[in-house]
Amino acid sequence: MFIEKEFTSEGSILRGRWYAAQDKDNAPCIVMCHGTTGTVSMALSSYAIEFQKTGFNVFLYDHVGFGRSEGKIRQTINPWVQGRGIADAVAFVKSQEESHNGKIVLWGDSFAGMMTLVVASLIDNLAGAISFSAPCGLDVLEFEDPEKSFETLKRIFYNGEFDQLEDLAREGPMPVVSSDQEANPSLLKPIQAFRWFLDQGGQWNSDWENRVTRVIPKTEVPFSPLVTAPFIQVPVLMMNGKKDEMPQVIREVQLEVFNRLKNRKQLYEIDGGHFGALYPQTPLFYEALAVQSAFIKSVT
Repeated sequence: MFIEKEFTSEGSILRGRWYAAQDKDNAPCIVMCHGTTGTVSMALSSYAIEFQKTGFNVFLYDHVGFGRSEGKIRQTINPWVQGRGIADAVAFVKSQEESHNGKIVLWGDSFAGMMTLVVASLIDNLAGAISFSAPCGLDVLEFEDPEKSFETLKRIFYNGEFDQLEDLAREGPMPVVSSDQEANPSLLKPIQAFRWFLDQGGQWNSDWENRVTRVIPKTEVPFSPLVTAPFIQVPVLMMNGKKDEMPQVIREVQLEVFNRLKNRKQLYEIDGGHFGALYPQTPLFYEALAVQSAFIKSVT
């Protein structure tokens, strides 16, 4: 159902799967990536297959240093580095001119859902963006000069050399999930996260590792959709899980990001918390898929 393709980002080879639609030349392409430590063999492969059946092309890839992708430092999350990976994935898809109709939609879940809301403001000629259960920050941030803050973020993003930035915060190496937070604390603490990662990452040949380091570089402005939301010029679907159990996901902040979007936008709240719709072939999975497919058809 797919062929393997690769591209280069920040000097590393990133690898993914291309799911071609039956009428690929006349179909849009969805660029998909997982959130915290997820790989192409986990839940998003099921989404990609269903999108393919619906008539969309999909390029689903692993972030730098995770899964099948290469990287200078493995199992390390840096939003600036992963965000550049998203931009480079889009550039790669654009170069595959005979494999789609030129209309590209960004799709990210969880931490990648947050990054989608940042990168969508920085890339020209997108058709739309879907952000799924995004952690948009712990607090609502105000900016004295929003346009200046956005231009500063854009400058940092395109200057690169993120490994030379000083750390604002660093956690790890540590487990992604753990059943015993006292003896073996993990980055993601809720039991629902433990259950989902063991279910999806525990499958044969998933390439998932229960180890991660999270880095937040010290920058003039944060890598945050609170900065970029007013400057996204394409339609956005924000799909949020009701009663999201992840401490990093604050509904008030998600809604503030949504309110700051100036272009066409849609908010859809789905049952099941953070992970409910990320269990393939469940009613919530198909509900999310139907809403997202309708949105993609409306923008492409």
